Amino acid sequence: MTNQSALSADGGQVRASTLELFFDLVFVLTITQLSHVYTHHPGWQALAQVALLFGVIWWMYSGYVWLTNEVAPNSSARRTWLLVGMFAFFVLALAIPDAFHGTGIAFGFGYVLVTAVHTALFASAGGTSATTAIRRIAPLNALAAALVLAGGFVHDWVQYACWISAFAVQVISPYLVDTGDFVVRASHFCERHGLVVIVAIGESLVAIGAGLAGERITPELIATVGLGLCLAYVLWWAYFGVDDERGEHALAAVPDRERSRPAVLAYGYALYPLLIGVIVAAAGIQMSIARGGVASPVAVAAALSGGVALYFLGQFFFRLALRLPRPWARLLAALAVAATTPIGVYWVSWAQLAAIVIVAYAAVIADDLLTLRSGEHSAYI
Repeated sequence: MTNQSALSADGGQVRASTLELFFDLVFVLTITQLSHVYTHHPGWQALAQVALLFGVIWWMYSGYVWLTNEVAPNSSARRTWLLVGMFAFFVLALAIPDAFHGTGIAFGFGYVLVTAVHTALFASAGGTSATTAIRRIAPLNALAAALVLAGGFVHDWVQYACWISAFAVQVISPYLVDTGDFVVRASHFCERHGLVVIVAIGESLVAIGAGLAGERITPELIATVGLGLCLAYVLWWAYFGVDDERGEHALAAVPDRERSRPAVLAYGYALYPLLIGVIVAAAGIQMSIARGGVASPVAVAAALSGGVALYFLGQFFFRLALRLPRPWARLLAALAVAATTPIGVYWVSWAQLAAIVIVAYAAVIADDLLTLRSGEHSAYI
């Protein structure tokens, strides 16, 4: 039975359900697989592949947050179809490692199923306004899915062209149709996206464990693991210390009819570089722990510092989209973290990791102090 207190008066959700948490477990595998794409062949090509694959996946994964925000999983039929969607995402995750070299067809068919379930549930079980909205945007989602599927049957630059085109269709679609009819219940919407962020950060902890496979436990290794855990904590604190709560309040303050635009800007576009940052940073942590006391190749050092910098850059855009205080503070943090890359290249990996933790933590604490000085508080400060 669904907890009725989690439902709003018009049938949508105001709090996340346990089924949605179950659904997010697939996201763990997606993040893990994308991190492995980078660790297997670190470099610009792997980064481009990660960004492109995650881009098309993220658009529909976020779309399922919009779906469950409107269509509560409070019947057997709805829960069954959500499980079908979960299965389709699982297929996508399994196909990720070789999507550009043989499993693109499976990736494409999985994506078509993801899109079909999303559209069908929205159109059949959503409220009147949401049904109107999904009918406007469904053709564009279908076009993107068709391009993803087509990309699975071709290779080389043609495949890239198909999938880049699909991603481009997704990115511009909110500006091609009126999305004002989507109902955004801020409490559920922000909580669900927050859960996605915490799941992604949790992957950085998984990366630490994966990086230890076959390694001899030494004091140096334990110290490096401690730094990795500290970095994961800093990433968590940077978002959930203040911005998670601020974001919900800011979105709830926007009139209902105008809420979809800042919602897609802050929780769709802005979270994209933030989550890419987590994926790349997780790969960087894994590779850095394995290297320990030696210098890193540029691709490894850049992944570690650049991933954390992307995370802060995503927060910069998040604050801009919702007009939260001091977006510039996160931009400065991103630049400062990126500047630590040479430490790993010209010295040792653990020193770079330590420098990132110090710089990132200092930036977050300074911002928190400014928050307190302004008289603002959150659940954590």
